[in-house]
Amino acid sequence: MPLRFTAPAMLRTAALLCACVLSSIARADDASTDERNIILGAGVQRMPGWIGSKDHRNQPVPYIDAELPWHITLSTLDGLTVDVIHSGPWRGGFYGNYLWGRERSDLGPRLGGIVDSLSPRLNAGGYLEYQATKAFSVGGNLAHDTQGAGAYLNLYADCDLPAIGYFNHSVQLQWQAMNGPAMRRFFGVTPEQATQLGITPWSPGAGSQQISFEYDAYMPTSEHTGVAVAINYARLLGDSADSTLVRRFGSANQLTTTLAFVYRF
Repeated sequence: MPLRFTAPAMLRTAALLCACVLSSIARADDASTDERNIILGAGVQRMPGWIGSKDHRNQPVPYIDAELPWHITLSTLDGLTVDVIHSGPWRGGFYGNYLWGRERSDLGPRLGGIVDSLSPRLNAGGYLEYQATKAFSVGGNLAHDTQGAGAYLNLYADCDLPAIGYFNHSVQLQWQAMNGPAMRRFFGVTPEQATQLGITPWSPGAGSQQISFEYDAYMPTSEHTGVAVAINYARLLGDSADSTLVRRFGSANQLTTTLAFVYRF
């Protein structure tokens, strides 16, 4: 599938993320370089055409993984966090992230024009994390669409694996739940749509949406450059997996891979 480098949503996302990082770097000019760990780059993400799809699309993405002064972190994979709680092993504060939508072309000829296209959205809320050891932490975040009625709960566990020479890697296990409006936005099928598609209408309620396992790796290619890889496998759960849209036209198994060339400051 061809890359969609002209996607307006992608350009807006890149501009937003880069602006956040550059603004934070500018404010951090007086900070010690030991307080910064900034990785910027660009890559390609191969992702399901829509949440629940069995087909995939290739999406160019900015790659950002920045630990900044004043307890700010920004990541393409994990979103934005700003610590308000920073005491001992506890971390907590503001959380924000970007949620992909789906275009008519992503839905394909069978679903396009019948199933609703969805614009990307930003969601914002709070998070709380406990760092049990330097390598292992558990936490959760609760967020709401900034424009919309969707709400999302994520619980996760992160573990840094022992480095292999210069090769650094980690794993994450995550469970996500959605409220009713979010579930219906992604997995609902109205009676009118069901009639056109020849399937049963579906109106999911709040509950478990998916469980996922992610492997992240970084391999330097020079003092400042490197290659970042992320592999995420998700399994849809509950009403999302039982959606007639997913069962008839998609899959409960979701695989997303990201490959990026990056520069480390």
